[in-house]
Amino acid sequence: MPDAVVIGAGPNGLVAANRLADAGWSVVLLEAASDPGGAVKTAEVTAPGFHNDLFSAFYPMSAVSPVIRDLRLEEHGLEWTHAPLVVAHPTPDGRVAILSRDIDRTAASLDAYHPGDGAAWRSLAANFRAIKEPLFDALFRPFPPVTPAVRIARQLGSGGMLRFARFFTLPLRRWIDEEFGGEGAASLIAGNALHSDLGPDQAGSAVFGWLLAMLAQDVGFPVPVGGAGRLTGAMASRARSRGVEIVCDAPVERVVVKNGRAVAVVTADGREVPAARAILAAVDAPQLFRSMVGLEALPARLARDLDRFQWDNGTLKVDWALDRPIPWRQPELGEAGTVHLGGDLDAMSRYSAQLSMGQVPDRPYAVVGQMTTSDPTRSPAGTEVAWAYTHLPQRVRGDAGPDGLTGRWDAKEVDVVVGRLEQTIEDAAPGFRKTIIARYVVGPWELHAADRSLWQGALNGGSASIHQQLFWRPVPGLGRPETPIAGLYLASASAHPGGSVHGGCGANAATVALRHAGVLGPARSRLSQRLQDAIYR
Repeated sequence: MPDAVVIGAGPNGLVAANRLADAGWSVVLLEAASDPGGAVKTAEVTAPGFHNDLFSAFYPMSAVSPVIRDLRLEEHGLEWTHAPLVVAHPTPDGRVAILSRDIDRTAASLDAYHPGDGAAWRSLAANFRAIKEPLFDALFRPFPPVTPAVRIARQLGSGGMLRFARFFTLPLRRWIDEEFGGEGAASLIAGNALHSDLGPDQAGSAVFGWLLAMLAQDVGFPVPVGGAGRLTGAMASRARSRGVEIVCDAPVERVVVKNGRAVAVVTADGREVPAARAILAAVDAPQLFRSMVGLEALPARLARDLDRFQWDNGTLKVDWALDRPIPWRQPELGEAGTVHLGGDLDAMSRYSAQLSMGQVPDRPYAVVGQMTTSDPTRSPAGTEVAWAYTHLPQRVRGDAGPDGLTGRWDAKEVDVVVGRLEQTIEDAAPGFRKTIIARYVVGPWELHAADRSLWQGALNGGSASIHQQLFWRPVPGLGRPETPIAGLYLASASAHPGGSVHGGCGANAATVALRHAGVLGPARSRLSQRLQDAIYR
């Protein structure tokens, strides 16, 4: 009998398995798909010799995560590389706002839009560097992160902490008005915020735009040499070297609960896999609680809270094999690993408002990745591997365009959105369509079929809205990986600190499971159960 069973071999599951194995536990890692990786995979899906990242592609959070750093994945073959520019955002006046790891180049770009914005950017970057280490230490440990919070408070002072707390609640538009004067900074930061499901006018959106923009300035948007799958390969190699058994094609259907404790899992083929100490589930919260555990085994209040769980927006993604780099109107766009095509701040607000109303946007905001620009090993010389994605409503109530889309997301409806997406790129790069050798399209339901935790293309394990963060994630509770079932821990992006490839959710679950098995473990476990009884009963 293994000490632990981990459900799901995405990055959080792999991190959790590594953490447990480092502590001397025997671990079985069960994965539904035919190979590990979750949403971190690479394959030749467009044309021979073109290596497309099937889901995620750029990894700034991996670069700064102490969880990933502690794994020392370079010892298992992982190597990072960068595009010449991190992010570029063309604005309607024909100019381009750029974000470079060279802060002088970033500042000059922003000053060209509004004198003084470069100095404001430098100040933000300096302040970010001052708190970066304790900030990420706080993010990637079980809630509440007392020690790093004290370090941040010492750095900022009491007045600074109050202002920092206010900042965490701000809509991005309001914060931009307070900090910058030009469209260049507004577009760059808003474009980064839209990597989440938060629009520029929503509470809490400022912090997401700020965080990604500051990471872009500090560490860039690195990519693994050879493809995203190399990151998965390094984590899996490390886990196996420490004795973790990774079993693929083994979807877990049920968690066995006896006397209020999780003791085993049952796979789709009827195999029961027991766990002596813990079960860690790196799957989304609704799937774990509704499908695998069953609401009858849970407190009634938790079941009602799950009815209020909010998914982040759906997604449609297109991968291309191109016979040459994208023929952008502005040359700076060709230097960037990531290009944001969304117009100015008002246009991005319009797009976000359409999503909030359940409308399929008529003019999609597009995040475009140029992977050969970032890593020349991805395709033959002179060609380009590229992709783009755009968000869609989880529940479609109407179509802001002329095509009457209903949200069925059959082949016809998916093709319409692909057409809108490609037209967005064509407008910024005339002749783009002529460069296409082949395309590979995944709509919302194809993403869900590839990974059950990507509900209708939701990428972040649940909304990033402020009402579903910290001790409200995934439902009002402790903000920790414990569940009302003893020995069962939530290790996915549905748990704090949420989405992106940083391993924090898996690491937190492993940390708490290990503590509960330690000398003080029984007392800690009883305290956790009493607190949860008070919250859910």
